[in-house]
Amino acid sequence: MRVITGSCRGKKLKTLDTFDTRPTTDMVKEAVFSAIQFDVPGAAVLDLFAGSGQLGIEALSRGASHCVFVDSNPSAVSVIKENLSDCKLVKESRVLNMDSFDYLKTAKKGFDIVLLDPPYNKGTLQKVLPALADMLGQGAIVVCEHERELTLDEEYGRLKQHKRYKYGKIAVTIFKIPSEGDQ
Repeated sequence: MRVITGSCRGKKLKTLDTFDTRPTTDMVKEAVFSAIQFDVPGAAVLDLFAGSGQLGIEALSRGASHCVFVDSNPSAVSVIKENLSDCKLVKESRVLNMDSFDYLKTAKKGFDIVLLDPPYNKGTLQKVLPALADMLGQGAIVVCEHERELTLDEEYGRLKQHKRYKYGKIAVTIFKIPSEGDQ
């Protein structure tokens, strides 16, 4: 697993040695960031269910201004911190070892991009998306990586489904909160 492009291009990232964490493949990661590439520079990013932190690190490498990484697994948090240190991205980051749902209850508004790659087949996205809709501003983007079989609703509050992509057993659904000019 590596950083695809940007300031940390080619940097290898560590992963967890468990089956509980499923790293995003380079092909899927490249497709995700191709879809949102013009929104990343200067963005405030939230990497929820962060795992190794690779999605948030990719965003930082591509010019995001800041990223908050949230994961409930202490081992994942250690790997995220190690990867951020290796990539020299510690100053632009905040890493929290806590439940993602608990974080959403106390999180401040202001994220431009939210990256979601929760455990599959647990209904997590359907619970998280309504909570995110209330805390994001106009033009915000939410990227959901999930099992191919899952069909998410077209809308979750102000979040509107923008695009859906399929890559083998994985699907990516992108939601946006429309800006005034988009409606």
